[in-house]
Amino acid sequence: MKILGLDPGFGTFGYGVIEVFGNKLQHVAHGAIVTEKDEPIQLRLKSLYEQIRKILESYTPDEVAVEQLFFYKNVTTAIAVGEARGVSLLAVVELKIPIFEYTPHVVKKAVTGSGKASKGDVQKWVMLLLGLKEKPNPDDAADALAIAICHAHTREFERRFKQ
Repeated sequence: MKILGLDPGFGTFGYGVIEVFGNKLQHVAHGAIVTEKDEPIQLRLKSLYEQIRKILESYTPDEVAVEQLFFYKNVTTAIAVGEARGVSLLAVVELKIPIFEYTPHVVKKAVTGSGKASKGDVQKWVMLLLGLKEKPNPDDAADALAIAICHAHTREFERRFKQ
């Protein structure tokens, strides 16, 4: 099972791909899509969409896990992140790949054991769980890998307890 984790953002959009073999997790890839601040919003969204499509077509995930939007103090930021999240969901739906959503709290709890973990803690645990020699950077890519790991753990938990 190959899982793509997505951490939506407008300026920086993180992604992480893992493969699951039983209860073992293997890192496949991670990175971030960065859009240019001086470009018009519609061109930034188009670029995000096209790059997410390329990632989907390159890694052919079986499932996609995405972070749910959470409360933002800045409404403008929330709208921009929502738009970026929307184009990513469109790209996934067009390829008929199942989508699963998780809150930041649930992701942190699944990966570190604490829903209040820091970004640094998430990076450390992602590194440990995937056997990486270095912390995944940027933070957005580490978060995307954490989302994929959360989904893998959730799937395994559901599989075991539905039997």
